[in-house]
Amino acid sequence: MPGRTFLSVLDLSPEALETCLGLAARLKRERHLGADAPTARALAGHSLALLFDKPSLRTRTGFEIAMRELGGHVTCPPSADALGTREPLADVARTLERWASVAAVRTFEQARLHEFVEATTRLRIVNALTNEEHPCQALADCLTVHERCGAVTGRTLAYVGDGNNVATSLTHAAMMLGLNLRLASPEGFALSDATLAAARQVARHGAEVVQYQDPVEAVRGADAVYADVWTSMGQETDATRRRAAFQGFRVTRALMAKANDDAFFMHCLPAHRGEEVEEEVLEGPRSVVFDQAENRLHTQKALLLMMLEGVGI
Repeated sequence: MPGRTFLSVLDLSPEALETCLGLAARLKRERHLGADAPTARALAGHSLALLFDKPSLRTRTGFEIAMRELGGHVTCPPSADALGTREPLADVARTLERWASVAAVRTFEQARLHEFVEATTRLRIVNALTNEEHPCQALADCLTVHERCGAVTGRTLAYVGDGNNVATSLTHAAMMLGLNLRLASPEGFALSDATLAAARQVARHGAEVVQYQDPVEAVRGADAVYADVWTSMGQETDATRRRAAFQGFRVTRALMAKANDDAFFMHCLPAHRGEEVEEEVLEGPRSVVFDQAENRLHTQKALLLMMLEGVGI
């Protein structure tokens, strides 16, 4: 089971990660039951605080709906009040732990998240995105691959784009689940050696992660192709340089043709059509981007159950 915090995919054991994905799949099947679902009152009496420095659609709304469908309550303090603008971050954390069971925090540097954690002793804390990692997205990504492929182990996913927070968390999860990963990034934008080393330490079932500077080599024979924006939140002043560097790393129909015939396209959204991906790919029959978006709800619901109630399969 997860501990008090989920700041990184690496906070989970491989077994806990598999349990979370299995539970998410079950919750997805049972959602149509509504108030008659076995978990409809599982988190009654618990409260979730959403603390967001950055904009969010899928993470924020997914957590709100997840908590309510589990019978709990949600509070969304304005960011000026929630994350240390009016008072020290530690004081915010120590106040909230008197009221709430869990906080989902979306902020800038991962260090701010650790500062928040260190100020509390009881509050469960989830990383809802930092500059360095996006573990909630990786959970939904892996559930989507499992749904499409029937199993994750032994499959190959090609990620084309920036070695950013999404790529980091995806790499952690892929190695734990035995999913081979090929990362294609321009020079200067690849994942760090430290990130790769940490991922390889948890690799199972012979999973390998390899970095390329040629997207064609990365995509050739892959079961899935993943893209993300070239300029993430907070990097807007660097957008012009990034567009120049990433030319040639757009996922097009021609690039998808290098993958397996039944390969599917993934993106964490929001997408910049015509920039990192052609509109025809994003909106095409091989795109599963809205399956990924839907799965944010189910995986975040599973995570909340595991952290607050120790619920497994």
